Amino acid sequence: MHAIYSFVAGPLAWAAFVLFFGGIIFRLVQLLALANKTEKFIFTYMSLKYSLRSIGHWMVPFATTNWRMRPVLTVVTFGFHLCLLFMPLFLLSHMVLWDESWNFSWWTLPDAVADVMTMLVIAGCFYFLIRRVSQPEVKFVTDWSDYLLLAIVAAPFVTGFIAYHQLFAIEWMTIVHMLCGEIMLAAIPFTRLVHMVFSPLTRAYMGSEFGKVRHARDW
Repeated sequence: MHAIYSFVAGPLAWAAFVLFFGGIIFRLVQLLALANKTEKFIFTYMSLKYSLRSIGHWMVPFATTNWRMRPVLTVVTFGFHLCLLFMPLFLLSHMVLWDESWNFSWWTLPDAVADVMTMLVIAGCFYFLIRRVSQPEVKFVTDWSDYLLLAIVAAPFVTGFIAYHQLFAIEWMTIVHMLCGEIMLAAIPFTRLVHMVFSPLTRAYMGSEFGKVRHARDW
């Protein structure tokens, strides 16, 4: 058991981080090279001003027409992504591992708050699953990989909740939780989860085109 834990917490964790950061860099370089080859004109009208305006506006709940048209989706989307991003970064048990490994730490969330955020992520995954099977326009563009991605996202939070509360098989569940987190981290650059990087770039492109070229808003 100890050997398995050490392998998952050591070499596999490093491999996941290398795949994550290396994959992100690769995808960004690939994207820029493709744009330079096929649509070089894009670089001529990219504007920092209109890029930031668009990104900032779309990051505010209900600020855009699209957000206001779908209030439930808006609330779930913002709550889901905030909890998905900040809960792992500020979880006390994660911070202990960072402190033990690299001797640095920062502010952490109260356990009760972390529990609520975990449940919100799991509920958000369930909502997106129901939406994919019930809404025709979403179901039409959904394939098996989208369901797999929902499972990949939900798994670290489900297993982490079980392991933290010691509901059963705590040692094995801790190992499974770490594996699930590493799988998710490694999958981000090579799946649709890469939208966490590409979405700001898309908004920058749209904001620049609408603001600098069309002299209009993109929301």
